[in-house]
Amino acid sequence: MTKTKAISWNHGEELLPAIVQDAASGAVLMLAYMNREAFDLTLSTGRVTFFSRSRRRLWVKGETSGHFLELKSMALDCDSDALLVLAVPHGPTCHLNTPTCWGEDAPRAAVQGLQFLTTLEALIESRIAERPQGSYTTRLLSEGTRRIAQKVGEEGLELALASVAQSRPEILGEAADLLYHTLLLLKVKDISLAQVVEELRQRHANRQPAA
Repeated sequence: MTKTKAISWNHGEELLPAIVQDAASGAVLMLAYMNREAFDLTLSTGRVTFFSRSRRRLWVKGETSGHFLELKSMALDCDSDALLVLAVPHGPTCHLNTPTCWGEDAPRAAVQGLQFLTTLEALIESRIAERPQGSYTTRLLSEGTRRIAQKVGEEGLELALASVAQSRPEILGEAADLLYHTLLLLKVKDISLAQVVEELRQRHANRQPAA
């Protein structure tokens, strides 16, 4: 983790640009600025904190919306005057309720692929908190964890059967069903997608080389 004393604070009114990247998907979420106090608070609280140039005060990302950025790590660039922040977003990052501050104009890699999994995870998290009527997720939640676990088993079996006897579109559909229900079960058990990815990363790092 970056240390305060290594940072060049003598640029731009002692403000450093901080690029925030999704720790799970790699999507670039936003750009803001940190001063020394915002940097220290980010490290001490684990919630990404910035200095607002327009309001001239500190602000914790999500202090109004509840969509906090959970800090994972920070690093300096080669000139020690810009920060790269890896964080887990709890809900949409942008105040316009989009996953990133670039909205629909974001490069394709930032809004598709793995980024959509984190978007779906955030949606599931909101369903758990709000329980909107008419939602399929709400209905499953009302039936309890055992039912959700049962659905994961059912979808896994359906995917296996589709892989043997059905065409590619059916396989894709069953795989999507399994992934959704797995994400729901993980969230109910308070396990994030990022934690699963980290488990896989550690297994890969610790694997023994082939003899």
